[in-house]
Amino acid sequence: MSHIDELPPLRDVISQHGLRAKKELGQNFLLDLNLTARIARIASPLEDHTIIEVGPGPGGLTRGLLASGAKKVIAIERDDRALPALAEIAAAYPDRLEIISGDAMEIDYRALADGPTKIVANLPYNIATPLLTGWLDDPWPPYFDSLTLMFQKEVADRICAPVGSKAYGRLSILSQWRCHAKVALNVGPGAFTPPPKVSSAIVHFQPKPDANEIKAGTLEHVTRAAFGQRRKMLRQSLKALNVDLAVLFDAMSLKGTERAEQISTDQFVEMARWIEANG
Repeated sequence: MSHIDELPPLRDVISQHGLRAKKELGQNFLLDLNLTARIARIASPLEDHTIIEVGPGPGGLTRGLLASGAKKVIAIERDDRALPALAEIAAAYPDRLEIISGDAMEIDYRALADGPTKIVANLPYNIATPLLTGWLDDPWPPYFDSLTLMFQKEVADRICAPVGSKAYGRLSILSQWRCHAKVALNVGPGAFTPPPKVSSAIVHFQPKPDANEIKAGTLEHVTRAAFGQRRKMLRQSLKALNVDLAVLFDAMSLKGTERAEQISTDQFVEMARWIEANG
């Protein structure tokens, strides 16, 4: 019995249900219920919120969210082997856990939002980035109040990278345009079973409601061109945009000799705004 609820320890749950993590599903299960409680605190307050969780596996984070007072958790799980373990959690928290058996990449998340909503997840590593970019896409403002997500440390560093750094790129710009994003907790491999070969980190995203002055697709178009030839100057890499670069650079007070990692998120947004008006 665990100290956060009356359910068995996670190691026993995994053993009982034969939940060996599958590499092809990007699974690394969180075993430390103290850690899952900390993640729940990062996402707090939870009391008046529906929490959407992706890839709960044996339900360690699910239990942390419910024990921390989440009004309701909607858990999306592709692996049918985990469903009996999740059903046991649902029985222990009547009417507070909804389990959806399905592919996280095919879910209409906006349709799941029931009043104030947050997304909290130990994301499967193989779909973490496309899930995030989908949540940050139009329409905006979003249906969620915050995102609290576990990534590989390398991805977390890219999300939060400052302009001028090696990690700064397209994911940094999209994330920092749409949200205040910060690494809230670093997590070593030993917290998981099986232990991954890389470290992980929790990133907390607080949406910026007004970050809808341009279309996300326009910003993606500009940053794809700029970072597609990262080592080249903008006057070369941005040829792919098929606009009058001399006029664009003049409007942006740029020389064209800059490289993509030297251009701030605000400047990229301004560039996208110019293209929408003149492209």
